[in-house]
Amino acid sequence: MIGFTFGFGSILILLVIVLVASAVRVFREYERGVVFMLGRFWKVKGPGLVLIIPVVQQVVRMDLRTVVFDVPPQDVITRDNVSVKVNAVVYFRVVDPERAVIQVARYFEATSQLSQTTLRAVLGKHELDELLSEREQLNTDIQRVLDAQTDAWGIKVSNVEIKHVDINETMIRAIARQAEAERERRAKIIHAEGELQASEKLLQAAQMLAQQPQAMTLRYLQTLTTIAADKNSTIVFPLPVDLLTAVIDRIGKPSQHMG
Repeated sequence: MIGFTFGFGSILILLVIVLVASAVRVFREYERGVVFMLGRFWKVKGPGLVLIIPVVQQVVRMDLRTVVFDVPPQDVITRDNVSVKVNAVVYFRVVDPERAVIQVARYFEATSQLSQTTLRAVLGKHELDELLSEREQLNTDIQRVLDAQTDAWGIKVSNVEIKHVDINETMIRAIARQAEAERERRAKIIHAEGELQASEKLLQAAQMLAQQPQAMTLRYLQTLTTIAADKNSTIVFPLPVDLLTAVIDRIGKPSQHMG
């Protein structure tokens, strides 16, 4: 009888130890416990030491740290009908453990699938040039759309980054030709603008020289000095038109007087 009592007491003590061990939960600083009482939501507990009533209460452990995952390469057709493969990286975290447990099953998978569809939907509204040159704006657009859709799940999408845009070789050659043509266009425009500015300056210089005939003579002498410095054997001396006119007039007047 004594042995039976001792054995029953040991079992009872062991049972109490097991119940206490199962009731004690420790949550780290970045963890929370979503507690259900008889299947109904009760409260969110943690961090630290938390006591759970066995059988009556159940707890779901949630991690509040930021999660980073790669969005697999997605086939995207841009607005100008160019097929590209785009992959990205998404940063998100749980901000409301209650909704992350109750409102969605497997929130990580749900956010991953939603990220893929959102990436295709947003990038499909833009042309290839915008996809290559305006990544920061596209990242913001994807993040805003994705965050609005995951808000009901208690998920906060903090950042989205487009990692790589894969274009086929034919399109790469076409883009190279387009870039070369664009550079040639800019070069021609710059050359034309230079010619226009030079003609304007020449016009201003001619107007200023016309106001002072002596300045034109000084300019002729300066030109002769520049030509002589090049060790040329032939020197062309330009004569002003007004000087030639005066000489012709003086030659013509005696002839008329003699006649």
